[in-house]
Amino acid sequence: MNNYPYDNLIIGGGLAGISAAIELLDNNKQVLILERDLEENLGGLAKKSFGGILFSGTPQQKRAGIKDSPSLLFEDWMRFGGFTNTNNLGAQWAKFYSDHSISIIYNWLIHKKIKFLPVVNWPERGMYIKGNSVPRWHITWGTGYDLSNKIVSYLLNHPNKKNLEIKFQHKVESILIEENKAFGIKVFNESTKKHITLKSENIIVASGGIMGGDLNLVKKHWPSNYHTAPDTLLNGSHKFADGILHLDLEQKGIPSTNLNLQWHYAAGIPTPNPEKGKFRDGLSLVPPRSAIWVDATGKRFSPPLVPYTDTSFFVEQILKTKHQYSWSIMNWKIAIKELAVSGSDYMNAFRNKEKFTMIKDVLFGNKSLINRLIDESNHFIVADTIEELVNKMNEQCKNDLVDLSVLKKDVQNYDDEIDRGTSYFNDEQLRRLINFRKYKGDRIRTSKFQKILDSKAGPLIAVKQYILSRKSLGGLPTNLNSQVINKDGEIISGLYAVGEAAGFGGGGIHGSRSLEGTFLGSCILTGRIAGATISGIKL
Repeated sequence: MNNYPYDNLIIGGGLAGISAAIELLDNNKQVLILERDLEENLGGLAKKSFGGILFSGTPQQKRAGIKDSPSLLFEDWMRFGGFTNTNNLGAQWAKFYSDHSISIIYNWLIHKKIKFLPVVNWPERGMYIKGNSVPRWHITWGTGYDLSNKIVSYLLNHPNKKNLEIKFQHKVESILIEENKAFGIKVFNESTKKHITLKSENIIVASGGIMGGDLNLVKKHWPSNYHTAPDTLLNGSHKFADGILHLDLEQKGIPSTNLNLQWHYAAGIPTPNPEKGKFRDGLSLVPPRSAIWVDATGKRFSPPLVPYTDTSFFVEQILKTKHQYSWSIMNWKIAIKELAVSGSDYMNAFRNKEKFTMIKDVLFGNKSLINRLIDESNHFIVADTIEELVNKMNEQCKNDLVDLSVLKKDVQNYDDEIDRGTSYFNDEQLRRLINFRKYKGDRIRTSKFQKILDSKAGPLIAVKQYILSRKSLGGLPTNLNSQVINKDGEIISGLYAVGEAAGFGGGGIHGSRSLEGTFLGSCILTGRIAGATISGIKL
């Protein structure tokens, strides 16, 4: 064991850790980042994300005539997250985010030359619990790929980069604490296969949550409202988000809170190219709003599941079924217009900033994306008739679960209602589609009441979808200075937690569900606050 004294040590080189590092460097502080991954993966999972961030009061909203305010955002946040105590740490962080999303997050990103698309998106409107009252989800031009690259570049080319040191393939296994003071860490160098001890005046935990590295830990803390965990649970998080430091600190009287609050997606497929899937074994789809969602037997969910309303509700409904997976039924015309992937690897026009291609895809459909998914994934089933489609669905599952008569009846009933005209829509999905199309940001990406069995819109497409794990909504409890608090409510001197490691703030900033776009935003917010607190300044 060797001892090396440092001023400020950051565990994790994702967006939260880098945001903290930049804040420290801005204030001429010395920084050591320990990253477990390889150098080319500096920046973490943000690079693989779509890059959507929630803001309230942006120029984009104002130009679109969207009337938003911090107080409205906070009201939505408390209701949708199911908060019963608006004074707990998570709620305090939610209030802080609502009040400072522009000054601390948006302006900081704009200063680093990050741009957002002019059209603001409107996910998580709410199914039966109202979510976002107005559109707030701002998509990064270039997706999370560009956002991450620019933040990393800013870090590596910082004017005070002489104060920065980064060590890769370093796995932090334990944090040393004595008399409520954190003073060091135990590290395993995965390159040299040696253990070392590092001492530091300040330690920032930015190691992620419990979602990716150990799905057994995810299932151990499985949310009660999600019934039983599915046999097939895809990993959509970082492979090193394994909760090692959460377990270590729990043994030292610093238990994480709200680990039973988790954010999963309902439409995951296995990564089409597993040899390239360094970060996850599942890919999260954004299923079309005009597709119908059915269970493993081909029976349509009731009430119908309509994307962009309540992701948590969808997961809950799917996990109530016996087989705990689902299908989206659509046709080619719907797929190219509405289906997307929640990540940068497949959204090429967005990621590569190909403006002309993006406009063409919006106007005429993203044919290249759908063709690629069909070519690469055996979870995309294509057929000319519904009879052929059901046969192929059952062949894919190696069973005869999908009932042709049930699926055909549900699809036909849906199409018949469209034929009767909007004045007679009584189907809840169709009523919601009317509402979606009233907002221009949704109208341009939503089909105009497209029938599934329309012979001119084929072929038919069925997508088999599993639950995909994504984010820990709980984590290490922190105050509004990002300082870690023990079970007795005492501050652990010199110890900070940011990003997902801290439940994105306070050990649970979201409550029971997310308004979307608050993950990347909270990483920047908590990281900057930790760096500012250590530097002795207020943001």
